[in-house]
Amino acid sequence: MHSDWPMFKLLTDDGFLAVCSEAKGLTQITHSMSEPVKITPFPPGHFEIFDLQPNGKVKSVKMDRFHCCTDEPKHAVYDSAEALGKGFALETVKANIRILFENAVRKRLMAHRRIGCLLSGGLDSSLVAATLVKLAKEQELQYPIQTFSIGACDSPDAIAARKVAAHIDSEHHEVNFTPEEGIKALEEVIVHLESYDITTVRASVGMYLVSKFIRKTTDSVVIFSGEGSDELTQGYIYFHKAPSPKAAAEDSVRLMKELYMFDVLRADRTTAAHGLELRVPFLDHRFSAYFLSLPPEMRVPKDGVEKHLLRESFKGLNLIPDEILWRRKEAFSDGMTSAKKSWYAILQDHIESEVNDSQLEKAAKLYPHNTPTTKEGYYYRQVFEKHYPGRSDWISHYWMPRWIKATDPSARTLSIYKPDKDQ
Repeated sequence: MHSDWPMFKLLTDDGFLAVCSEAKGLTQITHSMSEPVKITPFPPGHFEIFDLQPNGKVKSVKMDRFHCCTDEPKHAVYDSAEALGKGFALETVKANIRILFENAVRKRLMAHRRIGCLLSGGLDSSLVAATLVKLAKEQELQYPIQTFSIGACDSPDAIAARKVAAHIDSEHHEVNFTPEEGIKALEEVIVHLESYDITTVRASVGMYLVSKFIRKTTDSVVIFSGEGSDELTQGYIYFHKAPSPKAAAEDSVRLMKELYMFDVLRADRTTAAHGLELRVPFLDHRFSAYFLSLPPEMRVPKDGVEKHLLRESFKGLNLIPDEILWRRKEAFSDGMTSAKKSWYAILQDHIESEVNDSQLEKAAKLYPHNTPTTKEGYYYRQVFEKHYPGRSDWISHYWMPRWIKATDPSARTLSIYKPDKDQ
């Protein structure tokens, strides 16, 4: 067996094997077993061979890694290699990026059900949505592409998404997000995620609620999204503090390898919870392999702008508005609420009354693995342990920015965070 998306397995000493895309499907099995059984995440980019013994028991014979975009990226094979220029001349690289990205969207257009797209108004989702609408018109789909955003009416994301939708002429839908709805959904979200990672939970609430809206009120089922771009193209704000292009490139690969614990997990679980099929062009093998093969110096932030190479590649095409093409990075979990009071701040206010100082002081004894250091982290861990007791090793660590003194994963808490001047 092999897996591209999060998957879990259970293999007992007496040869009983069970696999499931969600761990909760296996926890139900363990309830009937006399002894505790370990449920482990199946390692990404791997395959495993099992042998059925004469006695009917299953035995693992071999586990190994198959080719991945982060393995020897310079040897990637492309469907349209003859169309790609050779070498790393800037104009050639930008043209290649455009070709490969458009191909990544085009091949994901094959679907028997209606296609829609999540649109936060950030660079990544805007490029996906604009390219999707462009190709859908070229292929003369029998319906307009629907785009979906979530946020308070004055949130940075909602405002930006409206501008993009008007520019690309999509059938746009806005989901009004209130703090009360988000807080109410927290436990449901953690149950579906099977994770207590702070930034993953925060960002998942909005995606969970917009997916719920799509399923209940529209007939779009195949949903495109911009996941994976930040990891691939060094989009996180902390990349401005990378000590060298080489270090930045290495961290980009690390983030790609850990996607199954964080962004891919979030996107997969929040959409699948409502029966939607997610498609993510930025994680296309050929596109990601090419981007990772570029010299580290080409991929780092430039002139104070993250994802500079990606932005430059689509400059002057009028695919999306210039103000969106050069819009600063805004975390999805922060951008969907008012710039005056972010989702991060709303959560702190709520959780202050849910967790006291005494509980946090005893956190290390109660939760020795990935000990929460904040009340928010403690609260998520409590909910997780309620539904998945003793399973905290499903994630190895919390997602946190690097190369900067960070006490929280929210971009808005970093000293180098600068909101757009017009927000």
